[in-house]
Amino acid sequence: MSATAVEEHAWGRIVTDAPQARPVRVALRYEPAEDPRAIHFSFPSGSDWTLPREVLETGLRAPARSGDVEVWPCGRVQAVVEFHTADGVDVVQFDTSALRRFIRHTYAAAAGAPID
Repeated sequence: MSATAVEEHAWGRIVTDAPQARPVRVALRYEPAEDPRAIHFSFPSGSDWTLPREVLETGLRAPARSGDVEVWPCGRVQAVVEFHTADGVDVVQFDTSALRRFIRHTYAAAAGAPID
């Protein structure tokens, strides 16, 4: 059985100097036919970031980086993902549970198992 693509959405909070963080709905994608080691973060603005699944997985426990993307835990229930560009850095905070669920679903898809 071949691996199937996974797409889920997670709410992130864009961290800025403003008193309130702005919520953003981010599409998390895994396309094993394209690259079985990569995942994608797609933002409503049209920007799409690709990073190794291992970096996201490791970054939920300890700081991890690949190229222009850095991930690290923020307390016990949140994680921060930094996206570095020539114009600056976008910092987005996610609930760790949503990112762990997405990772779990990517492994299930890669194994050909049904996704819960």
